[in-house]
Amino acid sequence: MVTYASNELIASSELVKKFGSYLSQLKESSTSKLAILRNNKVEAVLVSKEEYEKMVEALKKVQGAEILLSIQQGLEDVKQGRISPIESLWEELDD
Repeated sequence: MVTYASNELIASSELVKKFGSYLSQLKESSTSKLAILRNNKVEAVLVSKEEYEKMVEALKKVQGAEILLSIQQGLEDVKQGRISPIESLWEELDD
């Protein structure tokens, strides 16, 4: 679970009033994220463009590693003979 410092919690009404100021805080890296509150619950998180791009790149690496692991497991299944012809899959689906 993500935690937020008190200076990172912003009411949505306050964000509307001072959007430019909060945007500047993110851009100047004086804060890494702003949690937008609605009815005292975090509804959204605002991050800088740079932070967002870092998160996207990190996610791509994780997804790439997961795909690579899946391929490696598939190749190991082939080596170990844990495979079936595609025709048997179609037969199972028809049943």
